Amino acid sequence: MASTVAEPESRLQVRRMFSASRPKVFEAWTQREKLEKWMCRADHTIVTRYTQFDLRTGGTNCMEARTAEGFTYRNKVTFQEIKPPEKLVFTWGWERFTPTGEKNEEQDGTLVTVEFVARGTFTEVTLTHERFRTAEQCERHKKGWEGCFDQLTGALSP
Repeated sequence: MASTVAEPESRLQVRRMFSASRPKVFEAWTQREKLEKWMCRADHTIVTRYTQFDLRTGGTNCMEARTAEGFTYRNKVTFQEIKPPEKLVFTWGWERFTPTGEKNEEQDGTLVTVEFVARGTFTEVTLTHERFRTAEQCERHKKGWEGCFDQLTGALSP
């Protein structure tokens, strides 16, 4: 019987320690007003807005991000598991549009798992994102998530 083995470029993992309690870090991922301060904001010229926010198993969040160059990204998250303050699992899909409005990239069905572990006064967050079609998509998302984590560090500061 044949089995499918994921290619190395189809999966990424980002791990970071945050100087905040696990409930506070989890809230930053699950409360719209907090999420809007750091998600997809690594480049301060990017303008983001949520067009839908439904935090429940089966619920969907939709976000639009516009770059200074005029590219638009539409992101759709559907929650598979929400276990406060330990874990989030959601699908992550996106579409990219050129400044003239032409769709030039899309992918559905990638999967994100975010785990929150208390480490004394710190919280360790491990994000695993998988099912990319190409190594390039995987690498771009790795850079994107690292930028998001940088912004989250600032958003969690008192």
